[in-house]
Amino acid sequence: MNSTLSATPRLELAIDGPLAHITFHNPSARNALTWPMYEQLKSICNSLASNSKIRVAVLRGFGDKAFVSGSDIEQFVDLQKDEAYEVAVDAIFHSLQHLPFPTIALIEGLAVGSGLLIATACDFRISTPDARFGIPVAKTLGNCLSPSNLSWLSTHLGVPTVKRMLLAAELIHAPELLHAGYLYHVADSEEITQAVEVLANQLAVLAPITQKASKLTLARLMDSNLPDCASLMRETYNSADFKEGVNAFLEGRPPQWLGK
Repeated sequence: MNSTLSATPRLELAIDGPLAHITFHNPSARNALTWPMYEQLKSICNSLASNSKIRVAVLRGFGDKAFVSGSDIEQFVDLQKDEAYEVAVDAIFHSLQHLPFPTIALIEGLAVGSGLLIATACDFRISTPDARFGIPVAKTLGNCLSPSNLSWLSTHLGVPTVKRMLLAAELIHAPELLHAGYLYHVADSEEITQAVEVLANQLAVLAPITQKASKLTLARLMDSNLPDCASLMRETYNSADFKEGVNAFLEGRPPQWLGK
């Protein structure tokens, strides 16, 4: 394989009969997503949505260190500082959330930031016992989430857990989230691929129109009556704290929050 290609952050799609396998490949940054990777995710989801032969999609990160560790922070340096980023990401996640067939997230290591959002956009989550989940932007970048993403997180995790993740910047371990029902199953690294395959094959033989109607009705319920929070997102992305968070992260130092 060409070494330049192998080092390029990307998504890899493999189709095996009725199963689609999507892999996030950016191991040098713990599979953090670049903007081209976000766009590739939307393109893959749109393509799979129109493929009547696909019955289940499995999403995983390359290697065992991370599912997805968030976004590539360097792309925030030149970001237009308003809510446009969150709006654009919403459209990409919408394509995953509204796939007409079941999706499974296979999670090893970190699922934080966008990784948590992608895992939550999937219908089922199976992880290793050491996996950790969170969205610690109050500790790192000082940005915020859209109402749509918060609706999905609070529906799946519950408001108290989301507040621990967002307000206290906690990373929560897999056993707790298994007990809470967020995770479908926890399996050791040697067994997790087989556990996902068992679930995928179980899902693939069930009534597809029923699955589609059920999951898309639930998705529309979560998307309905969302409040207008554009001013809050604009205030956050225009803040000195957000600029400080990005610069501090790239410089490898703790941010100094100013509250403005």
